[in-house]
Amino acid sequence: MYRTWCFLAALLSLSHIASTTCCLPHIRPPPQARTFLSKYVDAAIANVTSRMKDANLATLFSNCLPNALDTTVFRFNPTTPDTFVITGDIAAMWLRDSTNQMLPYLSFVKNDQSGDLHRLFTGLIHRQAKSILIDPYANAFHPDATSWPNPHADDHTTKAACFGTRSNGMTPGIFERKYELDSLCHVLWLSSKYYEVTNDLATFKGNRLWLDAVETIIAVLQEQQLSSEEEGSNPAYMFQRAALNPTDSLLHGRGFPAAKTGMIKTAFRPSDDSHTFPFNVPANVFAVAALRLIAKLLGAINETVLSQKAIGLAGEIEVGIYRYGIINHPTAGKVYAYEVDGYGNSYFMDDANLPSLLSLPYYGIINESDFLYVATRKAALSFVNPYFFNGTASEGVGSPHTGMNSIWPLSIITRAYTSLDDAEIVWCLNALVKSSACTGVLHESFNKDNAGQFTRPWFAWVNSYFGDLIMKIARERPHLIF
Repeated sequence: MYRTWCFLAALLSLSHIASTTCCLPHIRPPPQARTFLSKYVDAAIANVTSRMKDANLATLFSNCLPNALDTTVFRFNPTTPDTFVITGDIAAMWLRDSTNQMLPYLSFVKNDQSGDLHRLFTGLIHRQAKSILIDPYANAFHPDATSWPNPHADDHTTKAACFGTRSNGMTPGIFERKYELDSLCHVLWLSSKYYEVTNDLATFKGNRLWLDAVETIIAVLQEQQLSSEEEGSNPAYMFQRAALNPTDSLLHGRGFPAAKTGMIKTAFRPSDDSHTFPFNVPANVFAVAALRLIAKLLGAINETVLSQKAIGLAGEIEVGIYRYGIINHPTAGKVYAYEVDGYGNSYFMDDANLPSLLSLPYYGIINESDFLYVATRKAALSFVNPYFFNGTASEGVGSPHTGMNSIWPLSIITRAYTSLDDAEIVWCLNALVKSSACTGVLHESFNKDNAGQFTRPWFAWVNSYFGDLIMKIARERPHLIF
């Protein structure tokens, strides 16, 4: 881990510089200090950057695309297989982040004759399945049960043992036990996307660990379809933390009540903040997409019963979204809500963390030109959204996680990723370069009036996502960057 902390120290020294015009530095660790090496990824970087017309954009891409490989592969055992990926400056593995950090490298797996990238992914799939079986309600994990002291050991949270007897949920190996619907979906998403690219059935067929994990995820999703009335006084999941930030815990340990809608409740958002209302609409859209993809994989390995269960659950969620998740906003008109409770109460906002309202087309079941998405997008990118900020440095969507006036580069990447307009995409690329504030990488958030004031100089997900955006533009709109 020493080499990783050296990378962090270098970035921390840059975390408060002024936002000025500059030539971005090349800051990749030297090969001997990288946590994973891939000549195929390096070759792709060289190929793309050699044709790019903007030097700063090229440098940002060359730093960002490999950042997760260079700095966050904490453990890689190709024989087990086992891959443990930390999120960056927090030495724990989030299910959501680890999926998104690694997804951009899937496109290189087929050409990797060494097989190392293949083993990297199968190891992560194995590790995520193992983590789910430790506790499907946890969002982040230690590499093993005997790791360093847990900063969240005092959280008060209950756990359903075999969905029956309740017990304290902070068991060894868990870093944090915030139940987030999207975390479970990201586990399904990684396996499905890996299969889509590789057609590798051997990793899954007869793999009891992985099948048990998928069964557990579907069981949790079904359990979280229950209304608060059906749950009664002994719900499957409760969580309370002594915290200065109220979004770091749940009201009365369980949050606001939920009606029966067919959708899946979540306790926390993709930002790790607690919900306002328990049905997060973007997370439920993602659940539909993830369940339908995993059903194809399950069908391919003749797990017909489980495949049909996933398809049926996806259908129930989709009906719930269209019945309860669409609202008539007094300013924006008919749009998707961010959260609802099924009783008629709703909250319109958007958060930069994916899945978000802005990111809905990313999951492949809602089109960028869909009239309802277009209206929702317009509202999310305006002051109708209380977490949309416009300042002298940039504009974009932030998050309650970092408070007012902080824009997240994740949202600017998503804006470009889902845009059908060349001019808007170019604006986003320029905004992202400026948001780097001369550091050479992207950050969690930055102040709307000064990109030099930013949070988390080592946040790997955003860098992987930006790398993926550039690869997408290179395929689909090469005239914008070459």
